[in-house]
Amino acid sequence: MKSKFDNAAANYDHTFTNSVIGKTQRRFVYHHVSKFLKNNPVKNILEINCGTGEDAIWLAKQNFEVVATDISEEMILIAQSKEKLDNLTFEQLNINEISILSGNEKFDLIFSNFGGLNCLSKEELKSFFESVPNLVSEKGYLALVFMPKNTLWEAFYFFAKAKFSLAFRRKKESVIANVDGEKVNTFYYNPKDIVNLSGNDFEIISIKPIGFFIPPSYLEPFFKNKLKLLSILKNLDEAIKNCSFLSKYADHYLIVFQKK
Repeated sequence: MKSKFDNAAANYDHTFTNSVIGKTQRRFVYHHVSKFLKNNPVKNILEINCGTGEDAIWLAKQNFEVVATDISEEMILIAQSKEKLDNLTFEQLNINEISILSGNEKFDLIFSNFGGLNCLSKEELKSFFESVPNLVSEKGYLALVFMPKNTLWEAFYFFAKAKFSLAFRRKKESVIANVDGEKVNTFYYNPKDIVNLSGNDFEIISIKPIGFFIPPSYLEPFFKNKLKLLSILKNLDEAIKNCSFLSKYADHYLIVFQKK
């Protein structure tokens, strides 16, 4: 299946993974996930929307058994070319067909980073939450990173550029986002929306803001030569990293569920 993300794959690591902002936001995700993994019984992990495999490789190097999936064949090919690890497998999979994994191995944790699930409509996301209980082991977990509706950086940025119609674009039902030249239909969800869509099989463990002071990655051209300013913003994010109520105003947030 041809994916819009196939064309974005070649530049994805350059524009996000290896960007100053991308690395900084990813460190905060890793901080929270590392703390969670240290304190909970997790052995095997299913990653969805794995992109070029950066997170899957990191998880595998923490000695977890990892199956990493993405809809994009090109993303998977790049991921497979990075490192060969015995405890890491990459597979092409459309998230809307995740139910085909049912009946196979169950996973202690399902992980998705940096808004891959924002490509799903409310109906598709509801279907996802209906499918995953069959893939998660008893008392297993979901750790999912979403993009919310109320990101303050985005409002400030578009107001400053006098693009007032774009300042609150995330509040629309869907937005056509530019991903390395590809037009991708994107849906934004605040934590409350995800809780309402998650059904009755999971309970919330934690919600953490990712990038409240650190700006969105499309501001990389402005910030990449202003490392002192970015360092200040990073320290501010460090100070509020556990302030769950700020999650809906950040660039992303991490929400962790446990299966009941």
